[in-house]
Amino acid sequence: MGAGDRAAMLNSQGKRACKMTIRRKSFLTWALGMTVLMGLLNSCDETRHYEENHEFIARSWVVSEEPAFDFFIPDSIRYYSIYYNVRNSLDYPFARIFVTYHMFDSTGVEVSKKLTYNDLFDQKTGQPFGESGLGDLYDHQFPLLKHYRFNFPGRYSIKLDQFTRMDTLKGVIAVGIRVEQDQPSDLR
Repeated sequence: MGAGDRAAMLNSQGKRACKMTIRRKSFLTWALGMTVLMGLLNSCDETRHYEENHEFIARSWVVSEEPAFDFFIPDSIRYYSIYYNVRNSLDYPFARIFVTYHMFDSTGVEVSKKLTYNDLFDQKTGQPFGESGLGDLYDHQFPLLKHYRFNFPGRYSIKLDQFTRMDTLKGVIAVGIRVEQDQPSDLR
């Protein structure tokens, strides 16, 4: 191999290394941009204090499965609104869902409990309510407590029980809890 061949090979390897460096920098720039974008999208929801959902693997809510959600309230001055989320499919056999929620403080004392019922489908037409983004899946958010003021700061827990006429509710994909911090304009 002559000196000219060696120089051409080194030049070729240098160009490849330069292209790989540019690709790495492009990927790092893209990854950083996506991270910043996701952070901005998540921070746009200023009222959300806590939100978590429990997914049912078998796409059914068995009566013995009682999802619990733990969250922290930093002070007892502010007002909060608490919602429960439901994701269901068209396989859900009823128009309404019956859910009992139990809220406990950090000492395990039950501070609130109520049986609620909400419509997932129109009772006359059978048309589904809620928002749909994935085929036959529908998302709902129903209020449990509006403008609620916690007595003490600390850790709280909400447990959800399905209270329908069947041991296994087919078509319930997930349930969850959302805690929002009320804005001053919400309290008027």
